[in-house]
Formats: sequence, C-alpha cells, structure tokens
Amino acid sequence: MATGNFFKHWPTILLGVIVAAVLLVAVFSFQLNQTESAVVTTFGRPTQVTEPGLHFRWPFPFQRIYRFDHRIRCFEGGSGKLEETMTADGQNILVGIYVNYRISDAEKFFKSMENITKAEAELNSWMRGFKNAAFGQYRFNQVINVDPKQMKLNEIQDKIRADLSKRAGEFGMEVVSVGINTINVPKSISEKVFERMIQERQRAAAERLAEGEREAKNIRIKADSRKAILLADAEAAAKEIRAKGDAEAAQYYAVFKQNPELAEFLRKLDSLRSVMKNRTTLVLDTDVAPFNLFKPGAEVLTPAAK
Repeated sequence: MATGNFFKHWPTILLGVIVAAVLLVAVFSFQLNQTESAVVTTFGRPTQVTEPGLHFRWPFPFQRIYRFDHRIRCFEGGSGKLEETMTADGQNILVGIYVNYRISDAEKFFKSMENITKAEAELNSWMRGFKNAAFGQYRFNQVINVDPKQMKLNEIQDKIRADLSKRAGEFGMEVVSVGINTINVPKSISEKVFERMIQERQRAAAERLAEGEREAKNIRIKADSRKAILLADAEAAAKEIRAKGDAEAAQYYAVFKQNPELAEFLRKLDSLRSVMKNRTTLVLDTDVAPFNLFKPGAEVLTPAAK
C-alpha cells in the first residue's frame, strides 16, 4: 500500500527534490559575470577574491559576497565640479575635469573604500586638489589663448593623471584617462580677457601690415631699378637705330642733292601712293603739293630737261 502511494505521488516528490536542489545551489553558490570579481568575507573578514564563474560559499551570516565591476567608469566630480582655479600669474579661471577609472584590485579596493560611493567621494577630493595644483603651475595665456602653440592643456591633463594614478593605485583603482571638459573665465575678468585678445589680434595685424609695407617697398624698389635698366637699354638701342637711320638717310640725301627737282617729284609720288592706296574719289586743290602734279600743264624738271 505504501509502495503504491509512492508511485502515485512520485511527480510531486521529484519536483520537491528539484526545488530543494535549486535552493541548496542558490544558498551555497554564486555566479560572477565576465566583468566582475568578488570579495568573500567570513565573519566580516576578507578571506578570498574570486574571478568570473560559479563558486561555492557558506550562507549568511557565515559568509558575505561583495561584487565589483571592473569596467571603466566615467566620473566628473561631485560638488564643486566646476569651480574657480588660480593660475600661476594670479588669474582666476573656471575649470571642470573628468576621470575615467576602473577597479584594478578588488581586495585592496574593498579594504580601503568598501564601495563605489565612498571611493568617488575620495576621488572627487583628489581631483580638486590635483587640478588646482596642476593649473597653479601654468600662466593664464598657457590655458586660454588663440594661438595653439602656446596652449599647455595636454601637459596639464597628463600631470593631473599622473598624480591621480599614483594616489588611486594605493586604493586598488586605476586611472585610465583624465580630460578637461570645461574652461571658462569669471564675469569679472572676461572683459579684460577679451580686451587682451583684441589687442593681441591688433598687434598681430599691425605686424602683418608693416611686413606687407616693407615687402611692397622692396618690390617697388626692384621694379624701379628694373625700369631704369630697361629704359637705359631702350634708349641705347634707339640711339643706335637713329644713328643707322641717319647714316642711311645721308646716302639718300647725297643722291637727292644731285637733282632736287627729281627728289621732290619722287616724294610727291610716294605721298600719293600713301593717300590713295584704294579706289578713292578726292576733291582737292591742285595748287597744294603733291596734288599739283594733276594740274594741267605741270612740268617737272629732270636732269635731262636741264
């Protein structure tokens, strides 16, 4: 009869066994993701650090599990994230920074910080101190300037990161990077900053204009010198051409002196050829040379006529 009752209720019994097994596994084990590690405490004292996977544990209150995520966290600071900072030359600026960090040593982090809230409160204090110390070593024009060559922001970021890494490493944290997300100037000095920037731009413009004037003057001097040389060469060439022309003309004049009337006749013919290149109808006074050749009865004396 008892055997019959067992077979009759075996599904319920099997289900109870499975539920009990699941509960035992849940009570006496824990699972960690790939991005996690855990610190196991026994009666409040850290006894082991576990890596991702399934692990055995004693139930509370014997042991407790503290999980920590190793992924990078971005922290911009808490109170006073954007506050005034003094530069080396006594100027006030508003600066805000951020820190990318992760938990590198879970056991050291747990012993010193216990949790993220306390860790970021400490990190906020460190950020403010190291930020003020770093910016205090640089002048205002090395932080805010229209000339990128004078900017030292990368050096400031590296200095803050080095100081934070050294301090955070003592508490099981690794600082991956530090960045400056805000730089501004208080209203009380913003006008002076703008005036200084305008003066710098005006000074740069004046230097460029002076440089342009000097260059233009040099160009004019070179052009005038080149012009004088070319004019001198042209004048020399013109004199040479005139001399050749005068020499050739002297030969013709010598011939024309032998018969002035023939020379005059030939000059008149040349003039007519120049005036009447094409078919032309002219109404002219035949008493005016060279058109007096058309006058009836005009005579031209030649050497033969003489």
